Amino acid sequence: MLRAGFDSLLSLVMFLIFTGFAVAALVFAAMAREDAYRAAEKQTKKFWLIVLGINLALNLLFPMLFLQIAGVIAAIVFMVDVRPALQQVSGGGRRGGGSSSDGPYGPYNGGR
Repeated sequence: MLRAGFDSLLSLVMFLIFTGFAVAALVFAAMAREDAYRAAEKQTKKFWLIVLGINLALNLLFPMLFLQIAGVIAAIVFMVDVRPALQQVSGGGRRGGGSSSDGPYGPYNGGR
């Protein structure tokens, strides 16, 4: 009985994590520009929206472990391979593409 409760809790936690990751990947895919996908030489925006949307729909409608694992693999590929490439061709994650030590008028050098 204790094991059944633990298994159901573990299943719920995995479902929430996989669904949250799928939602995040889908949002990032939707926010990127279409031309960035072409410039990064990745699949099209439409392709990734379909793959990640099907992943999310299957995760919500049929929460079976093998479907969740297949979906999270697709989301991981997007987040680890495609998203960094999109950020790189879009000028990085920062406005202006500067480094973390840049101030509003150029690099900050500590008053030297």
